[in-house]
Amino acid sequence: MADAFDAPSQDRQRPVAIVGGGPVGLMLALFLDRHGVASVVFNLEKDSRWHPKGSTHNTRTMEHYRRLGVSEAVRGLGLPVDHPRDIAYFTRLAGWELARFGMGTERERSRAAHEGGELDQQPEPLLRVNQMYVERFLLAHAGTRSNITLRYGWRVSGFEQDTTGVTLLAEPADGGTGELWRVAYLAGCDGGASFVRRTLGIAYEGPGGAHDGFLGGRMFSSYVRIPALHGELLGDRKAWMYNVMAPGARMLLVSLDGGDEFLLMSKPALGEAEPNDATVIRRIQEGVGCAVDVEVLAHAPWQGGVALVAERFSTGRVYLAGDAIHLFSPTGGLGMNTGIDGAANLAWKLAAAVQGWAGDSLLASYEAERRPIAQRNTAAARFLTQRVGELRVPAQVEADDAAGEAARRELGEQLAGFRRQFEAPGVELGARYDGSPIVWPDGVPPEDDLLAYRPSSVPGGRLPHVWVTGADGVRRSMFDLLGTGFTLLRVRACDATGGRDDDATRLADAARARGIPLAIVDVESDAARALYARRLVLVRPDQHIAWRGDTAPRHAGAVLDRAVGRI
Repeated sequence: MADAFDAPSQDRQRPVAIVGGGPVGLMLALFLDRHGVASVVFNLEKDSRWHPKGSTHNTRTMEHYRRLGVSEAVRGLGLPVDHPRDIAYFTRLAGWELARFGMGTERERSRAAHEGGELDQQPEPLLRVNQMYVERFLLAHAGTRSNITLRYGWRVSGFEQDTTGVTLLAEPADGGTGELWRVAYLAGCDGGASFVRRTLGIAYEGPGGAHDGFLGGRMFSSYVRIPALHGELLGDRKAWMYNVMAPGARMLLVSLDGGDEFLLMSKPALGEAEPNDATVIRRIQEGVGCAVDVEVLAHAPWQGGVALVAERFSTGRVYLAGDAIHLFSPTGGLGMNTGIDGAANLAWKLAAAVQGWAGDSLLASYEAERRPIAQRNTAAARFLTQRVGELRVPAQVEADDAAGEAARRELGEQLAGFRRQFEAPGVELGARYDGSPIVWPDGVPPEDDLLAYRPSSVPGGRLPHVWVTGADGVRRSMFDLLGTGFTLLRVRACDATGGRDDDATRLADAARARGIPLAIVDVESDAARALYARRLVLVRPDQHIAWRGDTAPRHAGAVLDRAVGRI
């Protein structure tokens, strides 16, 4: 490939190239930018997607947006702040309400988080906003960053790697002269049909497209307008997600803007062709239970019931992230969120390699740390999907008699058990890198629980959150105190004295000698001292704990050497 073109010019050389400009690719570019590393993003479409997808940005993802300084802007997208985020179940939307999970409004949830106790673990509560809106915002934000070059409407048609970098060919999607680029590393964030993954010969492993009842197997999503739904039909029964449970009319409808735009998820009958506008309108009217005006904007097929993880996450200098390495069932909203968390892991390691402070095994730790998380999260999503799929709707659920009332009551009681699938902090915050070659083992990690997060300072996990009140009386999130590189927290109770300098100085000197970015942050907090259980806590750039101790070891450099993959 490279022989057919002139060598890349200076303006076509970057440390990192990213193939795929969805949320994971854009977040990887933005994370790299935060670390001071330039990248170029290639995306086949000329603009961000205009078809809605997932609407859940979990607590961990919101914390990542906060790191980039955009969480408040993201919270202003999509649904109005006073629109209920409830999940509601109906026989039909014009019929009986079976169950409702009250989730409050965005205004209420944000206020509760900001007014929470010192040890509140969700400084950035989960947000319901469609990926479509966030992707547009991230693209616009990336366009303001001088470190990020955007090549939208460009296809990467080939690449070759050697011991010092990767040469790739990019071509305009609508034809024209191609460009040869030279980069140190290539990241494939190009989705489930990833060209980069297929070129590397990497396959998926795991169950793909199991039927699993509703939300399993062959599915369709439709982008629609239903002007009368919010107001005339639902009145004060508004929600974020509407589930229709009538026999033969199962339907899931997600409110996108709090007005007339919705995402419909439906399952075609066996042998049914791809839906057209007429079948989508009919399906919605059946689910509503009366004739309503519907405008179909777009529809697209997708596959439910999958739990696929790539057999490996990289080859040489080429790495994969997002759907290119894991495909999820939609239940629980874990797919994009797992991808963004993985991008945070990969970004600081690529930055370390580009900037020269990474050890030989640092980038290899990306797969060692993230593949078990991908397996854990895809399995969790599939488990939740199977639970939904096993639910059986009684035939008499719409009967206007005692039998119908009993059937609705029984179904409502069953549905009440599904509430936890919509907020699973154990999955969101409990990702741990136990056994990682770059984490110092110390203590027994908490048991993994998908539904409950147990904060712990045992190395390998996310730094537990604490609200800290400074000498100026201002309350700040612990995460806002962390640096862009490593952060060494010196933690003491409010009435403690002494023992603050020599140990931290040894670690700081060792970091300086190795070119490793390290900031020292003093924390005076009884809550933090009790929670972190050690006086010194070394936090990685991705906010996971690398090491903890009451004193620095005699050979302080060994702590840092392990944390950056040098031993």
